[in-house]
Amino acid sequence: MIVRRVVTGHDNAGKSVFLSDGPTPRAKEFKHTPGFVLNTAWISAPEVPAAGDNEPDLTVSATSLHADPGGSVFLIITFPPDSVMTRADFDFSAAWPEHVAEVPGIAERFESDAPGMHRTDTLDYAIVLSGEIWLELDDGAMRRLVKNDIVIQQGTRHAWRNKTDAPATLAFCMLGRRPRP
Repeated sequence: MIVRRVVTGHDNAGKSVFLSDGPTPRAKEFKHTPGFVLNTAWISAPEVPAAGDNEPDLTVSATSLHADPGGSVFLIITFPPDSVMTRADFDFSAAWPEHVAEVPGIAERFESDAPGMHRTDTLDYAIVLSGEIWLELDDGAMRRLVKNDIVIQQGTRHAWRNKTDAPATLAFCMLGRRPRP
């Protein structure tokens, strides 16, 4: 599912206007992980513009989807069932480079010895838009999340697990923080 993005701003006279309306400019339905869909809706710079100023749209030009300290990233991700990755014909050697290319700055944070586990230097606000997904933390602690559940994640080591046979779609607003020493 590719998401529609409407961006508003101001014209030279300060009047509110629509700046753009269309599909997210950085959307990807993954070929080698069937059912995984990434919509990068917005990436902002760490500099905070004045109220009423149009913020530059860095969504296409950004080289990382990890929010810089003071910046933000807004993503909508559809997670396929975990069974997609455990099928005998799943080709990790083809899927991994696609994730690195399409999710730069985040994919590199995944742990090779603990599939799916990763940590970002961000404060994340997440909401389940559809489906059901499990959030795993350290030592296997897990919580089941369903439509309209929210998560406030404070830079924790985690993984998303879709134990169902249907996709789950979540929206994430990631606010960049200073890296942990």
